[in-house]
Amino acid sequence: MEVLMHEASNGQGMNADSSFGYEKQLAMERLRDPRTIGNGTRFMETAAADTVAISFEKITYTVSLGCRKGQKEILHGINGRLPARRLVALMGPSGAGKSTLLNVLSGYKTTGVHGNVLVNGQTREMHSFWKCSAYITQDDRLEPLLTVIENMRVAADLKLSTKIPRYEKETIIEEILKTLGLHEHINTRAERLSGGQKKRLSIALELVNNPTVMFLDEPTTGLDSSSCMHVVNLLKLLARQGRTIVCTIHQPSASLFQLFDLVYVLAKGECLYHGATDKLVPYLENIKLPCPMYHNPADYIIELACGEYGDDKLSLLISSSQNGRNTEWFNTTDIDAANLKGMQTIFFFLLVRSNRRMLLRFLRFAALHPSRKNIDDSASLQATSLTYQIRILMWRGFLMCKRDTTLTHLRILVNIAVGFMLGSVFLETGMDGARVLDNYNLLFSILIHHMMTTMMLTIVTFPMQMSILLKEHFNRWYSLKAFYTSLTLIDLPLSIFCCLIFTLIVYFLTSQPLEMTRFFMFFSISLLVSFIGQGTGLMIGAVFNVVNGTFLGPTLSVPMMMFAGFGVSLGDIPSYLKWGTYVSFLRYGLEGFISAIYGYDRPLLDCKANNNFYCHYRYTSKFLSDITMDANQFWNDVAALVTILIITRVGAYLLLRWKIMSMR
Repeated sequence: MEVLMHEASNGQGMNADSSFGYEKQLAMERLRDPRTIGNGTRFMETAAADTVAISFEKITYTVSLGCRKGQKEILHGINGRLPARRLVALMGPSGAGKSTLLNVLSGYKTTGVHGNVLVNGQTREMHSFWKCSAYITQDDRLEPLLTVIENMRVAADLKLSTKIPRYEKETIIEEILKTLGLHEHINTRAERLSGGQKKRLSIALELVNNPTVMFLDEPTTGLDSSSCMHVVNLLKLLARQGRTIVCTIHQPSASLFQLFDLVYVLAKGECLYHGATDKLVPYLENIKLPCPMYHNPADYIIELACGEYGDDKLSLLISSSQNGRNTEWFNTTDIDAANLKGMQTIFFFLLVRSNRRMLLRFLRFAALHPSRKNIDDSASLQATSLTYQIRILMWRGFLMCKRDTTLTHLRILVNIAVGFMLGSVFLETGMDGARVLDNYNLLFSILIHHMMTTMMLTIVTFPMQMSILLKEHFNRWYSLKAFYTSLTLIDLPLSIFCCLIFTLIVYFLTSQPLEMTRFFMFFSISLLVSFIGQGTGLMIGAVFNVVNGTFLGPTLSVPMMMFAGFGVSLGDIPSYLKWGTYVSFLRYGLEGFISAIYGYDRPLLDCKANNNFYCHYRYTSKFLSDITMDANQFWNDVAALVTILIITRVGAYLLLRWKIMSMR
């Protein structure tokens, strides 16, 4: 190793300049002698203080198959241990239970789990464990409209203590992005990244606060062989720095497989092998299932797990591993020696490939030793306060609103277009006594517009945010209260603006009464109905997916319309259905519109469009009598709408909380 380093520094290995050779020598000295580096922390001592070893005993996981269909056991009493400073691979064919075991060990799944999970020999305390761990999902749950650097800054602001200065956060972000090869894409939106770049960004976001335990679900999915080696080498470096890293991997190449320290092989929810990677072949030979020559051991064990060589081989493997209890095939190498050897292996890999830029990034990243000062040890699961979380989430939300063509630009255009359309169809109906019924139809159309545009838009878009919420909330970026509060506040200005511009267009084109009081009464009812429609959409979107939500939303709107008093007057509704008129917010909205336009002693109307001498609805009291509405109930209607608004908003929060808990 020293010869290689000497040759590289003289230009024989990599043609490196003197500064590059000095940097490598300095890094090697750090590896050999655990002295003060980087930010003043000790490499070995800090890692030793923060390491986490995980073991589990008799883990079973059961899921419900549905109503009256019973239950199914996915994991069958498996055992194992995951030492600190080790890179552990969970392997097995599709459906073997890899992701399920990862979810159980990370605490992502708690319902239906039986058995014991121990942390450093003690029963796991979930609150403390969540604070020092991170879970990276298989699918890339990123904010698509934010750039790489914006995503990283949001993660740093939320996951690091507010006591850390901005320049230090920027340094951490820069080094992580350089290490993962994303620095040249810092101004690229996440939606425009390739699949491999999205995966690396997902890892980068969770590296910000230096978690002690990392769980990764298929981290190499979508990556080419070079990127896979890069990512796994990075994970091995992180493990050597004192972390426990566990990841599922489907079928690695032979060279990739050798990078893992330990492997845990599953098949049908049971353990086939649990031990060191380099002892897999001797293990198979010991139980008379030798790996064929020139055959990838990872491929061979997966073939055995799939039952290609017979189910009797599966039973033999399970009994030999004692379902994970057999620890005979673990390495007993000294930890510190293994750390140095592992780091030198990464250096050797980079030197042989003559990758100067990647080695420089590795050296820079090695200097950024994980420091526990970035972790807030307060009682809260989150590193920052509630108000700070809301502020950061609102900043992110406003950026996304500005760039989102659906939620912002299209929404404004639709309100303007529909406003002009309705205003043109019902031109000057508000001041004509002969067209009172037409104006009544217009008022109901306005209600439907406010309800459907906000409700359906939320139903369609909110489930997309749910997947990101589940990941970020579980990894303790922010609390659910902060997310929900910011979500409400972010949409507030846009909802008010859209409602105001629509109301201005319709109100004046249709010649409604030109009184400031009546206009603000009309606008306040429109705004409340719009907010309630959005709250209803949040309730539906929190529980149902897009397909079911788009069906349920309009379906629930039909009885709301019926109980509003349109088509069937309130006096004609049967007594056994009267309750519906008290729960329909459209009823209070329509009654509020009628009060604003025709109530409070409005003067006699002109009958411009009537060719006859008699104009029945010139007297607004006759119209109000025919539709059986009291035009002096405006403030009661406002109170009812405010009450329903509070119920929908609180209900949406409770349903969202229930949804998150039920998924675990």
